[in-house]
Amino acid sequence: MKYKLLVLDVDGTLLNNQKEITPHTRKTLQKAQQMGVRVVLASGRPTHGLMSIAKELELDKYNGYVLSYNGGRIFDMKEDKILFEKRVNPEMIPYLEQKANENGFAIFTYYYDTILTNQPENPHIQAEAALNKMSVKGVENFSEAIDFWACKIMLVSDNEVALVGLEKHWKKRLGGVFDVFRSEPYFLEVVPENIDKANTLGILLETIGVNSEEVIAIGDGVCDISMIQSVGLGIAMGNAQYSVKRCTDYTTGSNEEDGVATAIEKHIIAEIRRTMIPLEQLNAMAKHALMGNLGIQYTYASEDRVEATMPVDVRTRQPFGILHGGATLALAETVAGLGSMVLCQPDEIIVGMQVSGNHVSSAHEGDTVRAVATAIHKGRSSHVWNVDVFTSTNKLVSSIRVVNSVLKKK
Repeated sequence: MKYKLLVLDVDGTLLNNQKEITPHTRKTLQKAQQMGVRVVLASGRPTHGLMSIAKELELDKYNGYVLSYNGGRIFDMKEDKILFEKRVNPEMIPYLEQKANENGFAIFTYYYDTILTNQPENPHIQAEAALNKMSVKGVENFSEAIDFWACKIMLVSDNEVALVGLEKHWKKRLGGVFDVFRSEPYFLEVVPENIDKANTLGILLETIGVNSEEVIAIGDGVCDISMIQSVGLGIAMGNAQYSVKRCTDYTTGSNEEDGVATAIEKHIIAEIRRTMIPLEQLNAMAKHALMGNLGIQYTYASEDRVEATMPVDVRTRQPFGILHGGATLALAETVAGLGSMVLCQPDEIIVGMQVSGNHVSSAHEGDTVRAVATAIHKGRSSHVWNVDVFTSTNKLVSSIRVVNSVLKKK
């Protein structure tokens, strides 16, 4: 595929105004991941604040990543480990605390699932904790309490003029020590030097061996501009600021209009589906064959992947109401058979040789299961397909191996 990695800002991009992933966006992201596109969540949020979103999207299953703290850390969801992080020099924290106190600002940082701050009742800090599902702990002496290396330090005030003044002052005096920017009118963020989404994304791409031209990045904020400009296709949300839209290749719908889903459908799914064969015609032709009698319907086909659905009903269930293993194997042979047909030359035919499966859980009557066949061997004389069968809630039902023989027509 042209694109192998999809990088998403979270707030204002992936999430709607209710801080939720809509069902349509979730389904589309799942489809993209099933097609082999890996997803990266790139956000200023702490790692803990992104975990529930990452798990909702099953990034741990599909080899996804979390880029948190605006680039301060990369977390590998599948391996459950930190790939990269850069932290604020603790020797600078007393100075940051002094400036916060002189201006009457609140100051805080993140420690696992807790926010540590000198003003625990500050409404902006309380809102930040709620957003990231963290607790708040007040400390009397902030710099003494921070006995660890923090990924970033945050200053908070409703006095925007004072925050802007301190931001400009620090950019002149402390360039080369750390970077400073306002992520909200009331938040002034302090991060290690050269930490932003673009630079850290570059580290990830080098680590996993993906070229920047094979990446799509979507965002809505000024902090996303460098990231969007560093990849093959940069996309702005419809709700993005005008300055962000000017820097991108394409503008999608807003976060209230499933803009992320629209972009994925246009630039990832549509690209793959251009290679599809006429599935409606095949489904109609098979109406009175075995697959038609079982209710099997092809939904997607390419040279490397075939998908189909099958209802769990009176035709495919066992007497006590769960999916029959034999019907599951028939579904697997159906998708693998079409996959091999797509791969065949005009003078070749396909003959099924072997099917073996492991049934790991059940699907109940009333559900519709989905088979995903992936080619793992495309030889001259045989094809090998791995077929995973899922329930409508994406629970794995069976994992099946199908071997097809490639024969020359006589």
